[in-house]
Amino acid sequence: MAFDPQTPLCAVEDIPEDGSKGFALDERSTIFAVRKDGKVFIYHNSCPHAGLELNWVPDRFLDRDKEYILCTAHGAMFEIASGLCIGGPCAGASLRQLAHTIKDEQIYLQS
Repeated sequence: MAFDPQTPLCAVEDIPEDGSKGFALDERSTIFAVRKDGKVFIYHNSCPHAGLELNWVPDRFLDRDKEYILCTAHGAMFEIASGLCIGGPCAGASLRQLAHTIKDEQIYLQS
């Protein structure tokens, strides 16, 4: 899926509450969205420690308690709202967040 700010990424309801969903922007770029407490957060799917994708299982980006984003390769844990790494080999670094808007319950990425 190529990035197009005029085309919705998905509907808000496509992301489970307290859950996550991954998306391919193109052959080499993936992102993911997390829905928590009625808010949506979108990040590039790349750990700041080694540049690896965070998930090994499709759409699974959260820890078991669904409180943190988890890098399955190295165990780094990130705050959902800020993307800040609070534990693991890249503590203090952050995930790259993507700006987005929600209109008519559809999520649009901003350029």
